[in-house]
Amino acid sequence: MASAAAATSHQAPPTRPPPPYLFGRPWPELNEGLSYTDVIRCAHACPSLIDFYSSNYMSSAPREGWIQRIRNGQITIDGVVVRDPSSVLRDGSRVVYHRIPWKEPQAPHLLPVLYEDDDMIAINKPSGLQVLPGGLFQQRTVLMQLQWKDWNNTTSCCSKRKAHPVPVHRLGRGTSGILLCAKTKIAKVRLASYFAEGTANGTVERDEPEFHKARRISKFYRALVTGVLEKDEVEINQPIGLVHYPGVAHGLYVASSSGKPAMSKVCVLERDLEKSQTLVQVEIYSGRPHQIRIHLASIGHPLLGDSLYETGGQPKFCESEHTNGCFAEDGY
Repeated sequence: MASAAAATSHQAPPTRPPPPYLFGRPWPELNEGLSYTDVIRCAHACPSLIDFYSSNYMSSAPREGWIQRIRNGQITIDGVVVRDPSSVLRDGSRVVYHRIPWKEPQAPHLLPVLYEDDDMIAINKPSGLQVLPGGLFQQRTVLMQLQWKDWNNTTSCCSKRKAHPVPVHRLGRGTSGILLCAKTKIAKVRLASYFAEGTANGTVERDEPEFHKARRISKFYRALVTGVLEKDEVEINQPIGLVHYPGVAHGLYVASSSGKPAMSKVCVLERDLEKSQTLVQVEIYSGRPHQIRIHLASIGHPLLGDSLYETGGQPKFCESEHTNGCFAEDGY
């Protein structure tokens, strides 16, 4: 009895809950906003504040929108708020655009954990949740939930390494599935090298059995596509590159003969002749942005409900979402 009492007098070391379990905090109504910094470099005459922003960041807002932002006090020069759009900049000036907090679109916040150890965690990412910050989603991301969680309380007593949770690959916001995240810097480097190795090997000619033997990570997806595929298996070798697209600052990835090599293997799982749909499994040997959507569209079978890519792997044209008069509060 004495020994039992002594054992319970010491606080037990924290233990992680066994998978599967859920974690995640509800999203705040508004995010914290963003700050974008530029250092001015001009060999001759330096531009005015409005000329600098309207010429360099016209994809974010037209000239009138930047004038509104300046007059709202959202721009600082060397730490001082400047409200005069015609203020002339100097070489070496540090200008910062303070993007005001905004309400991000709805996104799931609970993340199911499928596997966890001291080095990594496997999450079942829900559809509708972005992995990394970008566009309108700066806070409502997997990365933010990983940073909010106190991983040190779920690390075994044998490990003294500081948790460093970060996704080591990406899944599209609309894609659900397993997402691997590293909890230590060492794990991040090792896992990232495995994904990079697979991408490099997947863009060259290969012997199929030896290629699969060499890979440490394989990526499989299930997708519902329009139309009925005739062949049971299709291998797609379609390069993917960037093109200019309305409303997308850095361009949009599309099927392009001048793009980077990309390879996918499609296997038919089920054909629905009545609805003219096919359920397929897609294995990707490379990891280009929007690869599955572009590749399936390129062979004439876009994802069911895909509002962006059409047959041929090209984007559908859409009008820019920007409208005059709303750029001071839009969060773009």
